[in-house]
Amino acid sequence: MLIHKLFYRYFTHRDDTEFFSMQAQDAVGWLARNGVWLGEGTRALDLGCGLGLFGAELRKKGCEVSFADVTDLRAPELAEAPFRTLDITADDLSAAGTYDLVISSNVLEHISDPAYFLANVHRLIEPGGTLYLSWVNWLSPWGGHHFSLFHYLGPKRGHLVYDKVVRRPRAHTPYVDLFPTSISGTLKMIRANPELVIRKIVPRYYPELSFIPRIPVLREFLTGNCAILIERKRK
Repeated sequence: MLIHKLFYRYFTHRDDTEFFSMQAQDAVGWLARNGVWLGEGTRALDLGCGLGLFGAELRKKGCEVSFADVTDLRAPELAEAPFRTLDITADDLSAAGTYDLVISSNVLEHISDPAYFLANVHRLIEPGGTLYLSWVNWLSPWGGHHFSLFHYLGPKRGHLVYDKVVRRPRAHTPYVDLFPTSISGTLKMIRANPELVIRKIVPRYYPELSFIPRIPVLREFLTGNCAILIERKRK
């Protein structure tokens, strides 16, 4: 269980690079424990990579990793790795090639058209390959990111109340770079794609409580960050 370590790191160092590296290390371990081969011969894509921390952890395992995002913000030590500029809400995803493992970590809530992405993401995955999808659903305690818990006042009002009350800079604005999502809605979009099969769904930072995402309504509040292991059907 990672959640208590993340709390400690956040309250002592805020969301620094180590805070996100801890998440990547934990997720890579979870993938390995759930039957995803991570090593020589695994072609992986860190999609919406940001600094590239998730991909960096996969490289340590021996994976051949490519990176993609709308802007190249990778750490300098990853500069030699393959990178593709890609807008997952508009571009032809098949142009980026296909991979054994595609990682989409904390990206879904920041895109304006998740339906387009989930309807086409199989184009990035080899038949029998894996998609790791995780994101912060809106109704969780962290749904508003830097202005949580004010987001419970609504996506049109919460951040504005935060600005008046807290008076600290925030990184995100609803409907600009942060979009309300739900677990139920995301599952519906995944299941609408006949190429995809859901293999496992857990709360990312406390996967031991895997029963939570199976409870409608309550899961939206109690899951926090949702992680789904998805497979592309074999031909």
